[in-house]
Order: sequence, then C-alpha cells, then structure tokens
Amino acid sequence: MSPDATAFALPGVSLELSERLADGLDRVNAFIADRVDHDDPFIAGANRHLLAGGKRLRPLLALLAAELGPRGINDDVVAAGAGVELTHLASLYHDDVMDEADVRHGQPTVHAAYDNSTAILVGDLLFGTASEIMADPGPEAVRIQAQTFVRLCAGQIRDDRPAPADADQVDYYLGVLADKTGVLIATAARYGAMFGGSGPDVVEVMREYGERLGMAFQLADDLLDIASDASGKTPGTDLREGKRTLPVLYALASTDPADARLRELLRSDLRHDEAGLDEAIRLLRAHPAMEQAAERTYAVGRGAQDVLAPLPDSEAKTALLALATSVVARAR
Repeated sequence: MSPDATAFALPGVSLELSERLADGLDRVNAFIADRVDHDDPFIAGANRHLLAGGKRLRPLLALLAAELGPRGINDDVVAAGAGVELTHLASLYHDDVMDEADVRHGQPTVHAAYDNSTAILVGDLLFGTASEIMADPGPEAVRIQAQTFVRLCAGQIRDDRPAPADADQVDYYLGVLADKTGVLIATAARYGAMFGGSGPDVVEVMREYGERLGMAFQLADDLLDIASDASGKTPGTDLREGKRTLPVLYALASTDPADARLRELLRSDLRHDEAGLDEAIRLLRAHPAMEQAAERTYAVGRGAQDVLAPLPDSEAKTALLALATSVVARAR
C-alpha cells in the first residue's frame, strides 16, 4: 500500500480493500499531477509545491464512500477525489498567507518560498482547476462544488474575525469548523457515495458523516498545533495569530486565579513575542483545557460514527468507523 493510503490506521480492512484504496489513491495522485502541470515551468512548480505533503484524507474518504455503492471506485470517483483535494490545497495556499505561516508539511509554505502574490494567484488557479474537473461529471457536481466553496470561504471569513460577544463561544467556533473544514470533507464523502452508485439516503448519511469527521479532524489539528513539535507546521501558529481554538476557549473560561498569567498571554498579541508565545504554549500544554478539548474532540468523532448506524454492516462501514477513530487519535 502506498504511504498515502496508510496515513490513517484502518484495522480490520482486508488486503483486497487495502489494495483497492492504494490503487485508487495512486490514480488520484496521477490525475492531480497531470492536471496541475503547466506549460509555464514557474506556474507548474508553484502548483506542485505542496503536493508531496498531506494525508489525502479527502480522496481516501471519497474512495471509501464509493465502496458502499454498486459501482465502487471508478473514474468519476477518482476525478472527484482529485477535485476536492485540489480545492483543499488551494485553500492552504491562501491560509498560509493569512496566517503568515512559514512551514507547511515540513517545508516552506508557498508564500515563504515565493511571495504572497504568487501564493494567492496560484491558489486561485488551483480553485479554478478543481472547478473544471468537477464540470466533467455534470451540473449536480458543479452545484455541490460551488456551494462547498461558498461555505468554505464563509467559514474562513468567520474564523478570521472575533465571535460576537453575545454568542456561545464554543458553539460559534464549532460552527466555524463545520464551514471551514467540515464541508469539504463532507463533499468528498458525498461525491464518493454519489459516483459509487449509492442512493440518496446513503449519500446523505455520508455527507453528514463527512462533516462531523471534518470537524473532529480540525479539532485534533488544533490540539496538535499546541501539543506537537512534529506536526509538520510551526507550533503555536494559531496562538500566534490570536485564533481562539477549543483549548484556548476552555482556558479563557477558567476562573482559577492560578490561570491569570495564561489568560493574560492568550489575550495578548503574540505575533512578534516569541518568549510570550513559548510561555503560552508551555502553560497551555499543562492546563486541563487540553484534556477537556481532547474529550470534546473524541465526542465529535463518536458522533461521526453514530451517523453510520443506518448503513448495513460491510467492510467499507468498518473502515469508515476505524477512520473516525484514527482521525481523533492524533489528538492524544
């Protein structure tokens, strides 16, 4: 099995299914490589800059969802997996400009390796390429792609702004995650089920599963941003940008006088304060908010698994249940 196919543990999956997933991911990667190539070597290089990294969660989910239907993995599923992955990749180009992040997948980000203008324009080019890919399966796929893009952008805008003062801060944040991350993973699952030949009920189950899985995935990433020095990006990126992720929200809600210094740091501007950022990371790593956020992450992951209950037992269902466990296990 290719490295991409083993990025998430899927216990109980047969060798036959593992080989189909590995072959499907190889086809997705080849499809992407072909579509991001360009006559201009500069554009081709910028297009490919982040392709080697990433776990390919979205294409993997599309392939697994396709296994639920009578058609299984086919050319339309492969194209959909590629289109969703390119949409995700394009969003990373833009995110790294907004976050001023210098490292992604263990290498310089596009804006660091090139410049902000190149990162933004190439991100736009990749969004366009993804939309062109999704035009081939037909108008329904285009409509879903457009709706996904609207929610993705809305979530990113909301994520870049403080929550309204009268809003429940945690609920608001979870809503942002549903748009910013959940919707694209939901679309991957939805496309896989659609093009795999499943009926509307199964397609809807997979859409909801994908959205919850995406939220759990982002919540785990938020914890890794604080807890891990080996996640492939600069630790504390969210803290540096003043983003109030779930562990930060839980820490800020504390009324314990012993947490006064941590709350002060979390409310301060850490963009150019490396000493303050390091202190905030150290204090937050030791705070109960991390365990509280991890428990909430696991609860969201279990919610994704619960959505699958109406589906008949199958190897694909077992793999989907295992995928949800694997996604949240990264938070430990």
